[in-house]
Amino acid sequence: MENFTDLIQLTGFFHVTWRMLVMWGVVLGLLYLAVFKGFEPLLLVPIGFGALLANLPTEGLVNLPTAEAAGGLFHYIGLGITLELFPPLIFLGVGALTDFGPLIANPRMLILGAAAQFGVFVTFVGAIFLGFSAPEAAAIGIIGGADGPTSIFLANKLAPHLLAPIAVSAYSYMALVPLIQPPIMRLMTTEKERRIRMQSLRQVSKIEKLIFALVVTVLCILLVPAASALIGMLMLGNFLRECGVVERLSKAAQNEIINVVTIFLGAAVGITMTGERFLQVETLKILALGIVAFGFSTAAGVLMAKIMNLLSRKNPINPLIGSAGVSAVPMAARVSQVEGQRADPDNFLLMHAMGPNVAGVIGTAVVAGFFIAVYGG
Repeated sequence: MENFTDLIQLTGFFHVTWRMLVMWGVVLGLLYLAVFKGFEPLLLVPIGFGALLANLPTEGLVNLPTAEAAGGLFHYIGLGITLELFPPLIFLGVGALTDFGPLIANPRMLILGAAAQFGVFVTFVGAIFLGFSAPEAAAIGIIGGADGPTSIFLANKLAPHLLAPIAVSAYSYMALVPLIQPPIMRLMTTEKERRIRMQSLRQVSKIEKLIFALVVTVLCILLVPAASALIGMLMLGNFLRECGVVERLSKAAQNEIINVVTIFLGAAVGITMTGERFLQVETLKILALGIVAFGFSTAAGVLMAKIMNLLSRKNPINPLIGSAGVSAVPMAARVSQVEGQRADPDNFLLMHAMGPNVAGVIGTAVVAGFFIAVYGG
């Protein structure tokens, strides 16, 4: 019997805690949203599985290297976040996958992308009111930009101890964009406004797209040098896409690179979700602030579109595309399209909505650079 007891104590069963059991429930929730609801599965699946590993009595996964032994597997994978490799590489793939043509054809959409950042600053103030420090509040506020890699990048810079709840909040609410945004969009618009048909976008030339990538790179980095890694890789990816002479590199950025990095990024975030770290009052505050951030960002984008219509009636904007100013590409643009077709089945808003959508990606990266410049010292 004594030998049997010793054997049981050598297994992992003896080391399971109540916090681990609670986190198993959180893991099941994330995997349910990903697998059965199709909400951001490319990220929620690796995050969920990484969180499961974090809440099992594993050995050799996360231990630090010593003079006698190498570190654990996830110690080295996690360096992709701490050394700021993964988020910029994700931006490389996003740039290679994204057509900036709708934004170039209608530069007014930059205003909608900027307006949607309002939720970031509202949440920043709210986080300070709830007792977070200014750097922590900045990392939490960026959730309102609906950009997971940027949220991780900024949290690692300003509040690494809050990385797990911020990342989970950002990606969970990104996954729930089709549920969060439509009620706000309908509340803030009339049936007549939702039926507005926008003028067809002009064809954008190859040279315009190449010049746009270069100009945005130069201007944004001169404006906020701290955003150089994100903006630089985003525009590099887009230049690879549009130049037409490096198809192999463009396809690699669109497929192999972004897919591999997505797996490692998600798993590295998940492994930080230990029960001791995640089951805190601060986590509940961050989750609550995250939904506030998304709500204000969506509302600000719609409201700005309505204001622009009041100032200029010659070429009206369907206010529904203002909600796409958050940088959840292309999900937010699809939500605008779906809501527009609810009011008018023959109305096609997707390409128009991609303008503020990609503007939001740039805007969120610039805001993150601003926060790093102010609070990163």
